[in-house]
Amino acid sequence: MQNLIGHTLGRYRVIEKIGAGGMGVVYRARDERLDRDVAVKVLPEDFTSDSNRLRRFEREAKAVARLDHPHILAIHDFGTDHGVTYAVTELLRGENLRRRIPSGGMRWQRATEVGAAVADGLAAAHAQGVVHRDLKPENIFITTDGRVKILDFGLAQVKEPVEDEAETATLTPAGTVAGTVMGTMGYMSPEQLRGEPADGRSDIFAFGCVLFEMLSGKAAFLKKSTAETSAAILTEDLRSLTGEFDDVPAELDRTIRRCLEK
Repeated sequence: MQNLIGHTLGRYRVIEKIGAGGMGVVYRARDERLDRDVAVKVLPEDFTSDSNRLRRFEREAKAVARLDHPHILAIHDFGTDHGVTYAVTELLRGENLRRRIPSGGMRWQRATEVGAAVADGLAAAHAQGVVHRDLKPENIFITTDGRVKILDFGLAQVKEPVEDEAETATLTPAGTVAGTVMGTMGYMSPEQLRGEPADGRSDIFAFGCVLFEMLSGKAAFLKKSTAETSAAILTEDLRSLTGEFDDVPAELDRTIRRCLEK
């Protein structure tokens, strides 16, 4: 991808690169009209000639735009300038949830606070007919002042007439499977693994995986291979957290198990 630092896209002056993923590069930029810093996500150059990729990128932007919620990343603008297609979102400072989970797990009180915020955001998305389909610690952001934001709706399913579904994904250490099976291995629901239609319950299953990982410090179902992980998701029941962590309330343990019902 061309170096955009110092260039202007629309009214946004690109300052520095702050991240990258399967759908492109994210920059910090300055909104020259409103005099504020924003994040600009740029579609890779080799995608700009692909009408399907362009349409999916725009669909992601529209999916997020319809979700005006404090726990979902806000989008400000979308456009194309000098052949570069970009989406403009609020600029977040902090780090993703993956980096906040210690090896021994988080305190259950803090995990519950984060979980409640994520659940609130998911409920708002589902109420608008949007299913995330790729919830995982990398797609949950904790700002420096403690706010929780759900990111990356690149795999979102929107309940409206469309010709095809988004199938973009961010690469993670666990690996991302795209196509008829969409999501991130270790967080996909049983129906996603089987290539069946996903709905809000698929996000709830992934949410249960995230809750379990926040409390235990270990992935709920992730094994050494894709086949073993798939088998675990489809057939295995998780161990009780209250048996391993005495301070985890039984009610919280039951909530996680409810989320992870096959």
